[in-house]
Amino acid sequence: MAEAHAKHHDYHLVPPSPWPFIGSMSAFAMAVGAVMWMKAMPLAGIKLGPVVFFAGLIGVLYTMYGWWADVIKEGQQGDHTRVVSLHLRYGMIMFIASEVMFFVAWFWAFFDAALFPGEVHQFQRTELTGGHWPPKGIETFYPLQLPLLGTMVLLLSGTTVTAAHHYIVSGEREQAKMYMWFTVLLGVLFTCIQAYEYSHAHFNFSGHIYGATFFMATGFHGFHVIVGTIFLFICALRLYRTTHLTPEKHFGFEAAAWYWHFVDVVWLFLFAAIYVWAYDWSGRALAGVAGAGH
Repeated sequence: MAEAHAKHHDYHLVPPSPWPFIGSMSAFAMAVGAVMWMKAMPLAGIKLGPVVFFAGLIGVLYTMYGWWADVIKEGQQGDHTRVVSLHLRYGMIMFIASEVMFFVAWFWAFFDAALFPGEVHQFQRTELTGGHWPPKGIETFYPLQLPLLGTMVLLLSGTTVTAAHHYIVSGEREQAKMYMWFTVLLGVLFTCIQAYEYSHAHFNFSGHIYGATFFMATGFHGFHVIVGTIFLFICALRLYRTTHLTPEKHFGFEAAAWYWHFVDVVWLFLFAAIYVWAYDWSGRALAGVAGAGH
């Protein structure tokens, strides 16, 4: 009887799981709650939008925790064979590719407005931008101050996560832990720098196309930094378990490192395009060097 149930293949047949159902219902509740909240739609005379939204959000976060915990358990039980590990890598590559296209949309929106600020068929755009970029009345960030500092922090975090990978492969777990925590702290530092920068912006999200494209592109990148920091934080905790993230099997960390390098590369393009290229250098460079720029 045992031989009849023995596995004679390299694939992992996932047992029935509650997470797809719980996750989809939670995401539906979160979406409905968001609509009710934004539209101030009452339910039985009571504005329950925020309650429904946060209930769905809690469900989504719980699903993420439970589902990913199950995946880690499967790996520790030996279910991630050579073939399964290869397919996990393909899945992560496809996920990052989809994220690349996500950011392409924001770059497209930014450059469409920046390169054609006086488009004759876009009458409202011309009114908002004044026919030039950056639009009239917009005081952009001076790129060689806070934006440059954030760039250096992210680049440094890319080196520390690479060092952590080297020490995991070589079996030096204490060194790997140290560099993992360095990376997590640098991720938190970048988020703090971005939050401070946002609090000192001389423009807001609404009312003009520059603020909308700026905050959507950099804001979503900031969200990805937070997600990547959590990803690396979990990997740092797993390093304290000797059976996790061994030199032979550590795809969980590799996936986090790939994601982090993707975040770094996207920021380099954001910094070059939205901060450096879009900055109004004419007549303001000297003031910026003197510290008058933002």
